[in-house]
Amino acid sequence: ECELKYGRVAMAATVGWMVSKAGITFPGDIATGVPFSSLGKGFDAWAAVPDAGKLQIVAFIGLLELTTEFQKPHYLMGGRLGYVPGPAGYGKLWDPWGFSTTSKTEEELSVLRNKELNNGRAAMIGIMAFFSATAIDGSVPALPSGF
Repeated sequence: ECELKYGRVAMAATVGWMVSKAGITFPGDIATGVPFSSLGKGFDAWAAVPDAGKLQIVAFIGLLELTTEFQKPHYLMGGRLGYVPGPAGYGKLWDPWGFSTTSKTEEELSVLRNKELNNGRAAMIGIMAFFSATAIDGSVPALPSGF
């Protein structure tokens, strides 16, 4: 379950990093008087987010994590792995919107789950490469200097 969550975060971070580097931003403001376009790219974007915004992001993630840790029985003690109690289909971690469970066999679902885990693993490596290339010029030969 942990690898699934972190893989999804890494996939979102990798796509977000590439979109940011391409100069694509959301319209409007992230906070009063702070347009998304002013945030910058890469590490600079996070540094430019107002502290109240950072606090909201961290609090929301913490709330999501708490919902998984307080389920009874806990997933490490025989509880349902991939199930998170909550409203509106949030309880199904692998397929929250039910796209694949209605027409797929358990074997097909297993293949899809493994593909998602593998994509998450690749994204974890990718986002770390972006971090390294940004912090240390030339540390990732495949990426241009200052990426």
